[in-house]
Amino acid sequence: MPPAADPLAAWLQERLGAALVRRRPVGGGCIHQAWCLELVAPRAGGPSRLFAKTSPPEGLPLLEAEAEGLRALAAAAAGSGLVVPEPLALELTGGLAVLVLPWLNLEGGGGGGWGALGASLARLHRSSLAGPLAPQDRPAAFGWERANFIGSTSQVNTWSDAWGAFFASRRLAPQLEELGRRGIELADAQQLLELVPGWLAGHQPEACLVHGDLWSGNASLLAGAAGTVFDPAVHRADREVDLAMARLFGGFPEAFFAGYEREWPLPQGHRARVDLYNLYHLLNHAQLFGGGYVGRSRACIAGLLREPPC
Repeated sequence: MPPAADPLAAWLQERLGAALVRRRPVGGGCIHQAWCLELVAPRAGGPSRLFAKTSPPEGLPLLEAEAEGLRALAAAAAGSGLVVPEPLALELTGGLAVLVLPWLNLEGGGGGGWGALGASLARLHRSSLAGPLAPQDRPAAFGWERANFIGSTSQVNTWSDAWGAFFASRRLAPQLEELGRRGIELADAQQLLELVPGWLAGHQPEACLVHGDLWSGNASLLAGAAGTVFDPAVHRADREVDLAMARLFGGFPEAFFAGYEREWPLPQGHRARVDLYNLYHLLNHAQLFGGGYVGRSRACIAGLLREPPC
């Protein structure tokens, strides 16, 4: 499409002073369309490319939640070494919901880079506990100011002072209820739900700002060995939920976990809680995609009841 005919061209020029040369699709994600925005050769220091997500207008709330999460993570990541792309523009324009972000030069890398990314995440988690980054009214509470999304699923974030109660009632219960509405019943799920608060009663984590959807597709190394995270589902939670999900769906290199542990060691028993925390994501995938995720959810529930994480 010629730049003049692209519905984003005039908007980009007005909002960001960016002259669009070409918009080309790029891979990544299954909810929105992703684009590389190639720009006129910039003045010194200006970008030559930007990244954009577009969706029909009804997708605006998802992009708003993503933008809010990126801003929160970027504030907590200041000085940590972790790169978080901060939103440049977010609007309805040309019949589309559009989120524009800086372009990131993603690349693979060796263990040293992943170790640094793990250490940077630990610094982000720890910095989120203090000062202006902590909620002034409920600094020890778990949740978030509003509901947001895990993928395209609504994520309930009503505040709770008890971590076990929060995880059972705001994370597992809504997923199980939605699966039930779809006619998918998981044996012994209600029994597990009743046991979770007791299982976690002896574990009293601090309420860190977490990424919330930290699988390997939502993090990368950058040119120059810095690390980055994106596509968050932020809330305040046990920091272990990020480390647990980093072991799911292929997982991060072991260097990532070693780097985290060097910076801020996890408490005793954290490996026993991995399957419990990842059940939330398995249930969400069972809801979104069905198939083998239903079976994996059943197997996870059975395993947790057989060997409780406490």
